[in-house]
Amino acid sequence: VCKRMDLVCQRMLNQGFLKVERYHNLCQKQVKAQLPRRESERRNHSLARHADILAAVETRLSLLNMTFMKYVDSNLCCFIPGKVIDEIYRVLRYVNSTRAPQRAHEVLQELRDISSMAMEYFDEKIVPILKRKMPGSDVSGRLIGTAPVPGPSAALTTMQLFSKQSPSRQEVTKLQQQVKANGTGLTALKREISELRVKVQEQQKQLQDQDQKLLEQTQIIGEQNARLAELERKLREVMESTVGNSSGSGSNEQSPRKRRKAMDSTDCPRKSKRLRNRK
Repeated sequence: VCKRMDLVCQRMLNQGFLKVERYHNLCQKQVKAQLPRRESERRNHSLARHADILAAVETRLSLLNMTFMKYVDSNLCCFIPGKVIDEIYRVLRYVNSTRAPQRAHEVLQELRDISSMAMEYFDEKIVPILKRKMPGSDVSGRLIGTAPVPGPSAALTTMQLFSKQSPSRQEVTKLQQQVKANGTGLTALKREISELRVKVQEQQKQLQDQDQKLLEQTQIIGEQNARLAELERKLREVMESTVGNSSGSGSNEQSPRKRRKAMDSTDCPRKSKRLRNRK
């Protein structure tokens, strides 16, 4: 590869990461300026999902910064994963252009995958090579390169040093290997802890959403119960009114029958008198 072209590409990648950090800070300031100050009011705000997505992007940027920028500042490498920069730009533009975005885990799925793969590959494959190039990595040379004090016992001390030179080198190399292994394990643990924190924040957000939905459902159920009670009351009133009307009509039907019987009873002596007169 042309060295000039390599330097230009490295500079563009480094500047791209710095620019995406500035663009994210600008987007986050704009969203926070529109959000209310109270945390309880922010959850029900229309920009709540925007803030969640931007917070998750901020954690990703901090992880990438901790992983890459130490070596970038030492001029040992550049910010290698350019695809991660493109994906961060895509997420930020989506947040700015959409009024009702999807949930944070749906929007950030691709960004999490490619950034995690990039950090794992960098820690496992590239960091051991870069550590050899870092200044001050040759500890054994500095330990062995001390000159003895001249005097009568100088020859004895030099012989003792030369006799102990090979085991000390082996011990120093072992210590260096242990330090490297501990460093890689520590970076992996830091990355896992940060990812776990992000997952815990997402789970807390999901639990808050579920609690909000549960409150809404309980309110809806209470309103439905009140409506059912009102309908039952109206139904009882209708049933009572129908029962009263039926009893009144039955009494009206019985009254003409009684009248007929009374008339018949009064007409009976009159009929008997008429029959006697005819006879």
